[in-house]
Amino acid sequence: MKEGIHPKYQKVKVRCACGNEFEVGSTIPEIRVEICSKCHPFFTGQQKLIDTAGRVEKFQKKYANVLKK
Repeated sequence: MKEGIHPKYQKVKVRCACGNEFEVGSTIPEIRVEICSKCHPFFTGQQKLIDTAGRVEKFQKKYANVLKK
């Protein structure tokens, strides 16, 4: 690798809009995000499936035998 052309890799704090902070490695001095794993509905279990025309039931019926195995 050539010397002097690569950005400095360092530990930085990631700050979420919900107030959660954690450290990651990055070349950017500070990272701010709108949503993280502590407030995202998928990870918190508050995600709601919006069923349009019975698609969820159709999927569950189609793959019911596969899921039982």
